[in-house]
Amino acid sequence: MKVTKLVSTCDIKDCPTIYATDRNTFLVQGETPADHGLQIPAHETLVEIPMELIQKAIRDNLI
Repeated sequence: MKVTKLVSTCDIKDCPTIYATDRNTFLVQGETPADHGLQIPAHETLVEIPMELIQKAIRDNLI
């Protein structure tokens, strides 16, 4: 899979980030919340990203 960084909230590796793939999908890097109370299938996960990241991606016409 080819991954391209689209937008991040900072310039270091451990910040919320959105990536595009060559599979026409997105990868999202963010915190893994534990206090959500949802039942998520074992093969899936949740990540939490700041609204600022989505707004920046939209503002920059990336998504």
